Amino acid sequence: MIKEEIKTSDAKIILKKGEGRTIKAGGLWVFDNEIAQIEGQFENGDIVSVHDFDGYFMGYGFINTKSKIQVRLLSRKKDNKVTVDLLRKRVQNAWNYRKEVIDTSSCRLIFGEADFLPGITIDKFADVLVVESLALGIDKLKEIIIDLCKEVLAGDGIKIRGVYERSDAKVREQEGLPRTKGFIGEPFDTKVEIVENGVHYYVDVENGQKTGFFLDQKNNRAAIRRLCKGKKVLDCFTHTGSFALNAASAGASSVLGVDASELGCEQARENAALNGLENIAKFECADVFDLLPELEKKGELFDVVILDPPAFTKSRASIKKAVTGYREINLRGLKLVKDGGYLATCSCSHFMDPELLEKTIREAARDAHKRLRQIEFRQQAPDHPILWANDASYYLKFYIFQVVDEM
Repeated sequence: MIKEEIKTSDAKIILKKGEGRTIKAGGLWVFDNEIAQIEGQFENGDIVSVHDFDGYFMGYGFINTKSKIQVRLLSRKKDNKVTVDLLRKRVQNAWNYRKEVIDTSSCRLIFGEADFLPGITIDKFADVLVVESLALGIDKLKEIIIDLCKEVLAGDGIKIRGVYERSDAKVREQEGLPRTKGFIGEPFDTKVEIVENGVHYYVDVENGQKTGFFLDQKNNRAAIRRLCKGKKVLDCFTHTGSFALNAASAGASSVLGVDASELGCEQARENAALNGLENIAKFECADVFDLLPELEKKGELFDVVILDPPAFTKSRASIKKAVTGYREINLRGLKLVKDGGYLATCSCSHFMDPELLEKTIREAARDAHKRLRQIEFRQQAPDHPILWANDASYYLKFYIFQVVDEM
């Protein structure tokens, strides 16, 4: 039975004059340097009210004075207090939206601020939920939200057999929270089989990266399929083989997937066998930055090269170093594409904005003496919605180019 009460404090957050620009623009965050004073008693994680300098009500949210983001809003209306019914509405709206925009057999069910539930993400892999909680206030509401997800899905005849928590990201420490992972509720087999774009995968929700599988590239993986029939394909940073297996199942003549993680490569091989593609898709454990120059020296060329690197930067402070990494990997990748072949390349870093990524790819193409004919510019799948008032919700930029070096 779902708990029916949520602890709310009478404490008030008063903003400095001229501050609160983020929430006034539609965002959900109040930063520590925007607060003039706090009136009343509270515990970190409690629901508090936020008011402008002149007393104007701006919303309800949870507070954490240990964090630079001191308040994250859950509601903007004075008569819309934070209750179980409000959270139920948020979860139901999130599910209704996804049913309209994406295949929901496996999808991101809750995407934090973009679903007005700041600090929590919940992925649905078939009949399993994987939860990542990154903020103190939402951590206290986590089990209520999980129960509401089960309730909402049950309304469509979907029974969730297990929930696993992957709140092991380092960013939790900025909230004064320990990094944690484990079952929420009864244990279950954490090797979950899913189907995406007709390809079967085993998802390791316990030991895989993040929540176990990168659902945000679902539509981008589908987009490269039509380019791969009869082609020789190189998939860099393959993780558990998702782009590689889309290429192979679409009729590629051969696919080489590369990743620095031996665990990832083992899982990719297992996924290839699961689909009967082990003779087409091969996987090599290697540092991509080392392997690509070696392939170039050997005179290797590919019809399609896919670059899906991890985020080279997770802060503005390291953006310069990240640009160097993106330029290098695109330069090396371009040199391995046959004339008339294709390059799919992306960045999953929020701080690598579209303009900077475009500039970096242009520089790489110039240095590689290649010309690029843009086919598509894509973003994350719509179950990871981009909330325009929340810049951090827009992070994945994905290009497909034809590579030409002759006129």
